[in-house]
Amino acid sequence: MMGTRAVIGRGGLHDTEAVVLPGKDRAQERASMVEQQLIGRGIRDERMLAAFREVPREAFVDESVADLAYDDSPLPIGEGQTISQPYVVALMIEALGVRPGDRVLEVGAGSGYAAAILSRLAERVYAIDRQPALAQAARDRFARLGFDNVDLRTGDGTLGLPNAAPFDAILVSAGGPGIPGPLIDQLAPGGRLVIPVGKARAAPAADREVRRWPGLPAGPGPGDVRAAGRRRRLEIAGRRRQPPAAARKRRRPNSLLSWMRSPAARRPARRPG
Repeated sequence: MMGTRAVIGRGGLHDTEAVVLPGKDRAQERASMVEQQLIGRGIRDERMLAAFREVPREAFVDESVADLAYDDSPLPIGEGQTISQPYVVALMIEALGVRPGDRVLEVGAGSGYAAAILSRLAERVYAIDRQPALAQAARDRFARLGFDNVDLRTGDGTLGLPNAAPFDAILVSAGGPGIPGPLIDQLAPGGRLVIPVGKARAAPAADREVRRWPGLPAGPGPGDVRAAGRRRRLEIAGRRRQPPAAARKRRRPNSLLSWMRSPAARRPARRPG
């Protein structure tokens, strides 16, 4: 079955170009995915929900599993890699707290799906992946679909992109045993970094939970620490260095940075009872 595609530019979805692509119109499937898998699990950021309704996930998976694109599960993308289930992508991006005008780095771009979502929320997205074949395929998708504010490069993501730094937010899609120092060094003052930390084996999505560190205001935002099962968690790091004194006078204090300097930051989080 043949369908049409609208070009997605930085300003959002618009129908200035129609081309023939294989497959069917999946807008209703995307809407159902957002309603059931994201809103149904507590994702509330309206800008992000709109981005998930726009970006065609079926374009970022192997053609052989395109009919499963909106299932609540990871899917293969080639080179032995997978694309995370939509909820996991949403959970991490919500924790990142991306704002209009932000410059964002994604480490471990894979198929480019998360970078495409981020491109709807940020001014500019930089992405990096160590797999040349995956990186080129993602670049081709961005060009074909009109994601013109994403710059994807091939390389070692733990080193970041120092020549494009600083970044207002960094998302590490593929986790590790700790937070790479170069990534923290490339955060702008007041920047946010979200990374899965711990054992490589993650718990099922149904076991995922949200823990809030003490001393931080309730509600979603850069103070959330999101835990995935017992051994794997998402950590959020703020930049260690304060902005210049003149800039501090003009800006409100960053609650996360203030908390990180407090004694509470050095105490382990309580496990849920």
